[in-house]
Amino acid sequence: MRQNTFKKKIKKENSSKGVGKNLFTLIEEKLSMTGILGDGIPVKFVPPFLYVALLALIYIWSNHRAENMIRKIEVIQREVEDIRADVTTLEADYMLSSKQSEVAKKIAPLGIEEINEPPIKIKLKK
Repeated sequence: MRQNTFKKKIKKENSSKGVGKNLFTLIEEKLSMTGILGDGIPVKFVPPFLYVALLALIYIWSNHRAENMIRKIEVIQREVEDIRADVTTLEADYMLSSKQSEVAKKIAPLGIEEINEPPIKIKLKK
């Protein structure tokens, strides 16, 4: 029976030291995964790896979105507190300005005076 020549490992012809080595070949030598994966990545590991990668991306996206939502909620809560303080101030001013004594002070320059005696009931005879 003949041997399979397709899977034979291809050896590099360039055996001289330092000649033809660039940054990428140095990185490839340092990060060599042939001890773990052999000559290539087995196809049976690709779908589970892609599934785990997809789950990791979904997790990262979800975490990022949650943090952005928390930041937006905090900004809106600060705005609500500011608006609530403004409303409380305006309500206090309105309550003060609607007192009878304050209204009398405001209409005094117009020549209108406050009546000190109660109104009289007018009876009509038929």
